[in-house]
Amino acid sequence: MKNIIEIDAKGKKLGRVASQAAVILMGKNLVNQARNIVPEVSVSISNVSKLQIDSKKKKEKDYASFSGYPGGLKKESMEKLIGRKGFSEILKLAIYGMLPSNKLRAKMMNNLTIIE
Repeated sequence: MKNIIEIDAKGKKLGRVASQAAVILMGKNLVNQARNIVPEVSVSISNVSKLQIDSKKKKEKDYASFSGYPGGLKKESMEKLIGRKGFSEILKLAIYGMLPSNKLRAKMMNNLTIIE
């Protein structure tokens, strides 16, 4: 049976919400935490569109993707990414970067639900 932990993002900073969710997804808040096991915890984050993000950060923060080909580096500002995919994508990328880069990362991300 999965425990569902809800986080309200209204009026909070992006990094604070992301780090709180990452800690729960990794199971660091549990007594029986093991690094090689995905904990049976589900995280639900609501009111993502009401996150507190500075206008300067929206303009200057860039998200890069590389196609693998020469000259294939594409950069997109946070403002354009929010317009294209919404606030949930920004939060997903922040949490994804805070999780350990191993085979369990994708399984941990499956335990995350974001509600705008």
